[in-house]
Amino acid sequence: MRKLCLLAALISPLACAQVVNVETNSLMRLPNTASTLQLERLEVADYGTLLIPSNVTEVSVGELRLGREARIAIVPGEQPLELKVIRAQLSEGSQITARGAPGTYLKAARSGRNLNLQIKALSAPQLLVDARGGAGAPGFVGLDGANGQAPGCTWGQAGRGADGSDGSDGQPGAPGALVRLEVPRDFPAELIKVQVAGGDGGVAGPGGKPGAGGKAKGCFVYKADGGKSGRPGADGQPGPAGAAGSVTVQRL
Repeated sequence: MRKLCLLAALISPLACAQVVNVETNSLMRLPNTASTLQLERLEVADYGTLLIPSNVTEVSVGELRLGREARIAIVPGEQPLELKVIRAQLSEGSQITARGAPGTYLKAARSGRNLNLQIKALSAPQLLVDARGGAGAPGFVGLDGANGQAPGCTWGQAGRGADGSDGSDGQPGAPGALVRLEVPRDFPAELIKVQVAGGDGGVAGPGGKPGAGGKAKGCFVYKADGGKSGRPGADGQPGPAGAAGSVTVQRL
């Protein structure tokens, strides 16, 4: 498993930093003290990740280098991100991700972050951008039915088990992002791979289990029959997938 080391700039903000280096197998988070950052050089080594916070809306880079399987991960946010690069050299498997966040029982899924990416000079085996929407939250599990009361030798029959309650439907997936690319005219179109699909719908909540009927009981004079079990609750329905985003490619 990759070891992730969180490096934080505690003293001076990187709004005017000249060089930012992310080491191999490490994670660096840019500070959220400024919405606009200007970097002379940004290098993310093999399997490293640079995290861009949600409040950062513009990053300008003179020279960008991404190692093998390196990533620039953009946190979901309401405002689009402008990422402008003069020269970029990208290694195999490197990518820029602006994926939405999956939903939870407390929060709805978030859409992919809208991205405007401009690269004036590009050397790469592929340009990979992932801006899919987050998956919807799962449905709630139905409550189990209560067990029936056992019979007595001096009163009636055993109680019937209660029915399980129905599971709830999964929540909708979030939309994919709107991605605009500005890349050199000579960079092959077949090497540009952008994913903007909507997030998968949340899985259905399973129905609750039926309650068991009261157990049969042998008495001195007669035998008291057991009660019937309840019915299981119905499963909910899977949530709908989120709407797909869009991709626009402009040649420089």
